[in-house]
Amino acid sequence: MTSPVILWLRRDLRIADQPALLAACRAGPVIPVYVLDDSSPGDRAMGGASRWWLHHSLATLDRHLRERGSRLILRRGRAVDDIAKLHDETGASAVHALCHYEPWWRRAEAELAGRVDLQLHDGNYLLPPGALRTGSGTPYRIYTPFMRALLQHMPPATPQSAPAEIPAPSRWPASDRLEDWGLLPSKPDWAAGFKEEWTPGEAGAAARLEDFEDVADAYAAGRDLPAIEGSSRLSPHLHFGEISPARIWHALAGKGGRSEEGVQTFLKEIVWRDYAQNIILAMPDYATANGRETFDRLVWRDGREAKSDIAAWREGRTGYPIVDAGMRQLWATGWMHNRVRMIAASFLIKHLLVDWRVGERWFWDTLVDADHGNNAVNWQWVAGSGVDSNMFVRIMAPLTQSEKFEAADYIRQWVPELAALPDAAIHDPEAHSCRPEAYPPKIVGHKEARERALGAYARIK
Repeated sequence: MTSPVILWLRRDLRIADQPALLAACRAGPVIPVYVLDDSSPGDRAMGGASRWWLHHSLATLDRHLRERGSRLILRRGRAVDDIAKLHDETGASAVHALCHYEPWWRRAEAELAGRVDLQLHDGNYLLPPGALRTGSGTPYRIYTPFMRALLQHMPPATPQSAPAEIPAPSRWPASDRLEDWGLLPSKPDWAAGFKEEWTPGEAGAAARLEDFEDVADAYAAGRDLPAIEGSSRLSPHLHFGEISPARIWHALAGKGGRSEEGVQTFLKEIVWRDYAQNIILAMPDYATANGRETFDRLVWRDGREAKSDIAAWREGRTGYPIVDAGMRQLWATGWMHNRVRMIAASFLIKHLLVDWRVGERWFWDTLVDADHGNNAVNWQWVAGSGVDSNMFVRIMAPLTQSEKFEAADYIRQWVPELAALPDAAIHDPEAHSCRPEAYPPKIVGHKEARERALGAYARIK
């Protein structure tokens, strides 16, 4: 009989437009495997919110595989060792996988390739990270020229359909039980609100895309209005590979009604995702090291008072309603609105003068779409420390941002102690002398915080 091949799955939990799966199906009986590896990433093991998502995504993927005569094998341990062991156990002729670009996965791929016939495929990005180079042959560091270069290669290849059947081996290897991994919180079940918000898996991704297609032409303005939620909410599905960026591109390109501005703005966000992967490919320590060395000299607050402020920020009790609404939405749903993410990040970095890495780690643990490239690049963009970033001296005024982007109803939803306040006062109840006793005062004044941040920055310049 033909020897089986192993399909090594990581952040590519789908069967449609999955090049590694299709290649494996052509090669022989397929053994799909997911290894829960908490050792290879080091301190970058998945956070709690991501683990909740992973549980449901794996369960859904297993159902889809069984519908096609296959199943998902689960193992827990160091991925390279477990895949190599399974390779020997089953007499597999090869291992097929999609390329991943996080530093720990690149190391794992290099090591595994020395032990088995590892065949890597592209398919998680519009173009393979590293494929685009500047005229001098160096990686792109600035988004705009990167975007222009990538758009020259669009549209991506037409997405491929899922196989109707997946050839199975004559004997299945042993598998862990998903329930035994303990990915779901129980005491307490802090993810209760996640269930109302999300449907992890390939079908959930397809439904999100279908819903977004109807409103994509309004994305350019809607993405900034938290009360109407103009975002696609596709980010966690993309992160876990439940849908390919090529499928999204082909579904949306050419749509937009009277104007394609909204769709084009959204597609550039998909390009930004590629850009972030190119940055961590070129700079693997980007989640922990400033992109601009100047910021190595910036003195961040880290004493007792700073720790108290960090706790208030995490818990949504800073006294700034738009910030608190975002942080409470994050805790309740594992997600935060696009505009509010920037406001909340800027507040931590510049109003509280706390190292951006503190916020990056909190988002890593609490976001269902926590992505190594996007998370690091976005936090460094807000901090001004990135190779392509906002200027540090551009300090977001959260109270002004809240009113400008009509966040009153968003605040009412997530900060219920302010729900009875009128629109004119809800963005800054303290200034209107109507702050309810249950809502905390500002932990720092805007003017005071701005002057402190600018002073710290002036000292490193």
